Amino acid sequence: ATASVEASALFNAIAAAALKKLEGFNPQALANTAWAFACIGWSNLDIFVALLSPLGTVNHASLNDLDLSQLYLVSLHIQLEFPGQKFPLAHIQSELLTAFKSHEPRPSKLQRDVAAALTRIGWDHIFEFVTREGLSLDMAQPEAMTAIEVDGPTHYLKRKGEQRLENGHTKFKSRILRQLGWTVIHVPYFEWNALTDVAAKDSYLQSKVKGK
Repeated sequence: ATASVEASALFNAIAAAALKKLEGFNPQALANTAWAFACIGWSNLDIFVALLSPLGTVNHASLNDLDLSQLYLVSLHIQLEFPGQKFPLAHIQSELLTAFKSHEPRPSKLQRDVAAALTRIGWDHIFEFVTREGLSLDMAQPEAMTAIEVDGPTHYLKRKGEQRLENGHTKFKSRILRQLGWTVIHVPYFEWNALTDVAAKDSYLQSKVKGK
């Protein structure tokens, strides 16, 4: 899922194999597999119920904060893909949210640079806005449901030739935001770093926000 592999045939095969071998999965493997399926937008509920139900009875100390953070995003996926379906780990939802918030990155110099440029062009925004679901947005206009996400190097896989590919987590978060009704504008670090002066940066952002 980190590589954003969306091959349905492959994941169908993985799902069939996983369902037969669940007894051999430790808590971390259950959490990681659920994350992988949610990350690609899997729309079959059975695999999530099968993977998450056993976690309801285990000692959650066996899961690290990253596992719990990923399970929080899994909960949002289930909420949005299967309305009305109870999340199997609803009893520890607050713990999952706390872990998720702890893994949200701190503002970077790049992010502050983009925010300053947005202010220059008159795009009023809230810096580091947090949605009611707990998702942190780099810059946002909440009333317009518009967010700007500044994507640094950690948002991408290693370069494949000249092409940079968003990693699974970045695509997952963007998809959830869109499902929640947000318009998400991405500012990739390599595009921003190629801008050599203030005028170029301002012009770049003006075209971004106008073309949303």
